[in-house]
Amino acid sequence: MADTIQGHILRLHQKLYERSDGMVGHRILGVPALLLRTTGRHSGAQRCSALMYAADGPNYVVVASNGGSDRPPGWLHNVRAKPEVEIQIGRTRKPATAHVVESGDAEYARLWKLVNDNNRGRYDAYQQHTARPIPLVVASPA
Repeated sequence: MADTIQGHILRLHQKLYERSDGMVGHRILGVPALLLRTTGRHSGAQRCSALMYAADGPNYVVVASNGGSDRPPGWLHNVRAKPEVEIQIGRTRKPATAHVVESGDAEYARLWKLVNDNNRGRYDAYQQHTARPIPLVVASPA
């Protein structure tokens, strides 16, 4: 993400969320956020990303938008390489298995609407900034 005010706010939000172990950060601008922990596909190191989400039954849907960038976020590559992840919602951590939902998949339109509506239409705006079809990731707790 470019070095913008929004980028600074999101990085600060993630630091607060991580350092408070979920006491602060579950909601940002009225939208729920989770921490997604993935394993680096090259380094093997744990990586953490704060992401807006929508619940879909027992599952959690996040968007690999990277703010509408033409490049997907690094965490998406990690999920594709190793789908065993950890999600943290507030103070609760859960192991989960993540799977990528592409724009041509049967559930894509329903899940996109769910997460886009939950984030006040921001993902539609991000999709307009890039020709790259933005994938979704569904994390299913173990």
